[in-house]
Amino acid sequence: MSTATVTVTWPALGTTVGLVVLGGGHHAAARRAVEAELAEIDAACSSFRQDSELAGVNAAGGRPVRVSSLLQEAVAIALRAAALTDGRVDPTVGRALVLAGYDRDFAQVRGSRLRRIRAGHVAGWRVVALDREAGTVRVPPGVRLDLGATAKALAADRAARRAADAGARGVLVNLGGDIATAGDAPSGGWAVRVADDHRAGTDDPGQTLRIAGGGLATSSTTVRRWQRRGGEAHHIIDPRTGTPAAEHWRTVSVAALTCVDANIASTAAIVLGAAAPEWLVAAGLPARLVGVAGAVRTTAGWPDAGAMGA
Repeated sequence: MSTATVTVTWPALGTTVGLVVLGGGHHAAARRAVEAELAEIDAACSSFRQDSELAGVNAAGGRPVRVSSLLQEAVAIALRAAALTDGRVDPTVGRALVLAGYDRDFAQVRGSRLRRIRAGHVAGWRVVALDREAGTVRVPPGVRLDLGATAKALAADRAARRAADAGARGVLVNLGGDIATAGDAPSGGWAVRVADDHRAGTDDPGQTLRIAGGGLATSSTTVRRWQRRGGEAHHIIDPRTGTPAAEHWRTVSVAALTCVDANIASTAAIVLGAAAPEWLVAAGLPARLVGVAGAVRTTAGWPDAGAMGA
């Protein structure tokens, strides 16, 4: 049985999609499955589409809105993320993101007119009412949900499973650094590279390692950045201040059983700052943290760069 892989890439969700299929068979069907999943996630969870289900919830003025099972799942995961991190990853940061300047697709943000960074009030995740029995979501007037901290990782997990269900023996899906796997792995595991930027080449600073399964996520303050009056801004909001998180780590990569869990932890670590390594150790999560000046720290069995390739 072939252990070769077929890799295809294409743009989607404002990032680059990488699909790796073990054995090469069913790669066309796997790509169609991933494309279908990403289209559904975008229609449900996008903060930048006026016709998305999430936009309807935010515009409802405090009324409950009946939504799809997919958006219910995405909101439930965002609330779970908030509970697991004591609110450090919070889906009610949407207004704070807008006030920081991230109010449209990132390609447009970078070229937009400079505005002063302002602190945005974060209502807190407990104001979100998800009724799974009624199939509704409600937020108070003025609260803007943003699922950017978890929805892309959810898309990676769901897309990998869907590609495997389409016939792929083994599959890896990479959505701009959010990585999920399903099915069999190649001999020795899936080769992945972690770096400040998911577009980095093998000659750029980073680390190559192999994973047998599960998920891996990288959160970074170096890629989605833009100039604003008063300084630069990035897209990871500290709910305690309503402004971009203080930059102690420029990149955090975490491995976990799912991409969602890895992403929750990597995002929380950026917000936690100096306290992140202790928090990750307590959670038993292997992680690689890169400080602003480039110093690397690892936790909980993350492989040495020398052992896995630098």
